[in-house]
Amino acid sequence: MGYVVYSVKLGDNIYDIANEYKTSIERIIVSNPNINMYRMSPGAEIIVPVRNVVDTQVNYSSEILEKDIRNLKLIYPFWEVGEIGKSVLNKSLPYIKIGNGNKKVFYSAAFHANEWITSLVLMKFLEEYAKAFVENKNIFGHNAQALYYTTSLYIVPMVNPDGVDLVTGSIKNVEDAYKNAVQIANNFPEIPFPDGWKANINGVDLNLQFPAGWEQAKEIKFSQGYTMPAPKNYVGTTPISEPESRAIYDFTLKNNFKLVIAYHTQGKEIYWNFQNLAPESAKIIGEKFAKVSGYLL
Repeated sequence: MGYVVYSVKLGDNIYDIANEYKTSIERIIVSNPNINMYRMSPGAEIIVPVRNVVDTQVNYSSEILEKDIRNLKLIYPFWEVGEIGKSVLNKSLPYIKIGNGNKKVFYSAAFHANEWITSLVLMKFLEEYAKAFVENKNIFGHNAQALYYTTSLYIVPMVNPDGVDLVTGSIKNVEDAYKNAVQIANNFPEIPFPDGWKANINGVDLNLQFPAGWEQAKEIKFSQGYTMPAPKNYVGTTPISEPESRAIYDFTLKNNFKLVIAYHTQGKEIYWNFQNLAPESAKIIGEKFAKVSGYLL
């Protein structure tokens, strides 16, 4: 869980507890905002962060995501955690907000089910950012506290939890959702199942759902044979017909974000423009990402 619940004993002090658990005083103080850590009463229970929470060696399902968010919220109670909506299978679409600056930024991940590693990337980044903020350290050459107080960062780490759970094996083959997905996949035998599954559990590609060139996308994908629910590339019956895409759409319109980044993991490319509508600053930001990643802009 990344922390232990420690019962204070007579004579304890924060310095000895930090040394015993090889953690920092700052992290203990932040994890216990309602306790005076320099006047602890015997018997009081405190949160002591001891290790990282996010495990990068697991298939990152929606259940693991929710556990990670719950545990990290205990260690970093300054996080704002909420929900932007529900998936087709009524799973939560959580968001995390870190920072309280006027500049609002939005990152999202796992639009595509088999690109679930993007959820893991963002959650690991969030954990490293929060720790750097607490200890007043730098992250990627920038002071974390300066970022925190100038920027409000919103992250939706898993846009497509149903699809992710299908690909990672969290939806078992005896469940109706799995059986329905198999029926969809059987119409497209050239796409490996479930590894090739990108869509939500209804067989709709969430990345193609937005009212921005949707008719053109429909024409292209229909010409490629994706005229019905499929493991990928089906645009749906109408724009934002799916609860996940509707939730992202509404959340984006609700906030005046200065920057929006959607994480994917195919092609090693960064797309910064759309129909020549992006401002010049988008290209500059894209160039910075290309430089640090080695990906093609």
